[in-house]
Amino acid sequence: MAADDATTAAGAPTPTSVSVLFVCLGNICRSTMSEGVFQSITRPTNKPAHPLISRVDSCGTGAYHVGDGPDSRTMSTLEDNGITNYRHRARKFHARDFEDFDYILAMDDDNLDHLQRLRTREVKKLGSDEGVGKVMLFGDFGGKKRRSGRGEEVNDPYYGGRDGFEIAYEQAVRFSKAFLEDLEAGLLS
Repeated sequence: MAADDATTAAGAPTPTSVSVLFVCLGNICRSTMSEGVFQSITRPTNKPAHPLISRVDSCGTGAYHVGDGPDSRTMSTLEDNGITNYRHRARKFHARDFEDFDYILAMDDDNLDHLQRLRTREVKKLGSDEGVGKVMLFGDFGGKKRRSGRGEEVNDPYYGGRDGFEIAYEQAVRFSKAFLEDLEAGLLS
């Protein structure tokens, strides 16, 4: 995980870079879409990388597609939107990810609940939550609030048509920008 915030000569906190992990069920549609979008925003081709982002990755809570590339509809949606350099191989979430990532962003309530249970176990095992990544719903950033108070879910487009992937792309752009704005404003701790 990223080190604690440094302090400038004037005494104001200087945010350090953070690592971000996107998580869905199989790691071939939603989390890869979000990773590809976030990378395109924070690491644009032929431009310097965003100074607050040190690492970006994605994974799944299930091992259904380990080793596979993203769904072809994910890739074509990214490519249709100018993201042509994204590469990834599906992997399953591991407890070590809590140590390696500052922010772990779930695509839906089921994955969020699963990750929160795993995090609770990890904190209990370690005896502290220090150094354990924060688990959040990606749609809490820029998403519409539901009656439950939680933000939008990114619905799994796997069994549907191309329009589901286009919706997931739009959400990934909106949520990524809002997450980055909150990070830049120092609203995330």
